[in-house]
Amino acid sequence: MKKIDAWLSEQNIDEVEALVPDMAGVARGKLMPARKYQEEKGLRLPEEVFVQTVDGLGPDLKKYPDLLNAAEIDVELRPDASTIRRIPWAVDPSALVIHDAFYADGAPVDIAPRSVLRRVVARFGELGMRPVVAPELEFYLVKPNTDADYPLEPPLGRSGRAESGRQAFSVDAVNEFDPLWEDIYDYCEAQDVDIDTLMHESGAAQMEVNLLHGEPLELADQSFLFKRTVREAALRHKMYATFMSKPMAGEPGSAMHIHQSVVSADDGGNVFSAADGAESPLFRHFIGGLQKYLPQAMLLFAPNVNSYRRLGRYLSAPINAQWGYDNRTVGLRVPVSDAQARRVENRVAGADANPYIAIAASLACGYLGMREKLEPQPPLAGSAYDLPYQLPRGVEEAITRLRGCDALGEILGERFVRAYSAVKEREYETFFGVISSWEREFLLLNV
Repeated sequence: MKKIDAWLSEQNIDEVEALVPDMAGVARGKLMPARKYQEEKGLRLPEEVFVQTVDGLGPDLKKYPDLLNAAEIDVELRPDASTIRRIPWAVDPSALVIHDAFYADGAPVDIAPRSVLRRVVARFGELGMRPVVAPELEFYLVKPNTDADYPLEPPLGRSGRAESGRQAFSVDAVNEFDPLWEDIYDYCEAQDVDIDTLMHESGAAQMEVNLLHGEPLELADQSFLFKRTVREAALRHKMYATFMSKPMAGEPGSAMHIHQSVVSADDGGNVFSAADGAESPLFRHFIGGLQKYLPQAMLLFAPNVNSYRRLGRYLSAPINAQWGYDNRTVGLRVPVSDAQARRVENRVAGADANPYIAIAASLACGYLGMREKLEPQPPLAGSAYDLPYQLPRGVEEAITRLRGCDALGEILGERFVRAYSAVKEREYETFFGVISSWEREFLLLNV
């Protein structure tokens, strides 16, 4: 805390956002004057903040009575000093700090997303290894939409016109929003969010930003902050930025591709490559684990009902856990690289996934493959879209598969799996109670 106190004083900070990411990746926490934050001893939040649904409810505790402490206890928030950043868009000097959560006995809150990711990374550490990740986040820019009954539309660019067709990889289409990108780059630089590249994706006003590779928790933090930053910057330019997996019918969905490699903790060498530069057995085992466990972990990569609308045949999104070299139709792509940069790209996760949880789940699948010495299927050279579906097609099936996978429960934490599944079950039940416009359109007078 001394480091944080000194930084706040040096920067003359007036207000602090004390943040924790919840199950959905939403920023929860408290805002307070900097002096109050420095004086506060044991910042606290209710334990149930970590089982809050995206619509503000919670799981059915009558159905799952042992999910939370019956006394409705608070948990202690402890700041991670490495995450303190100035908030560049704030009017008054303000800062944010991401926190970890702990129980009264000092044990970490095992259902907190940051705790889950730390748990998985520690498993690699026990083997003398360090995972390295690089997320790629896709998102749409859309016109402000205050009525949920109306579909989303692309926003106006600096030309005064909206995109009427797809402009994949178009530099001019990106430049339509130059004032927005200038703010995003400035905001990210101020928060140490390391953007590698920006490009236009296939959808109308759909963009992709790649983050530089690094340690998993740090990159999850950067992804968490990046999503907040883009949404904030877009609002200042009278538009929305959305990380919904499938925000518009007829347009491609948005993904969070996760590039993964594993290095030796001793010398930093890539354990996916042998001494002669060839693929190592660990590389193949890692892919084998992803192939076996991705379908069981699907709920962690596709957490919402909308997530599964993205994962359709011929929609630039995977429908199975096939793998291949430089093949974008598969769920697991091995990019062209030299031996030290050999990695696996998980293309299954949606942009709507919690980055802490999705990264933890992907690494857990690969870890299990290495531990179990799983061999992958042969790499696919053709289109994986012509092969059968292997991944769950909806939330209900995904919940069942996750709950039935003891191996993932062991790595991620059995209580976390129960809590996460209960949250998603409640969200699905709420959604199921909504009658859609499609039902009114085609069933009202026809059946």
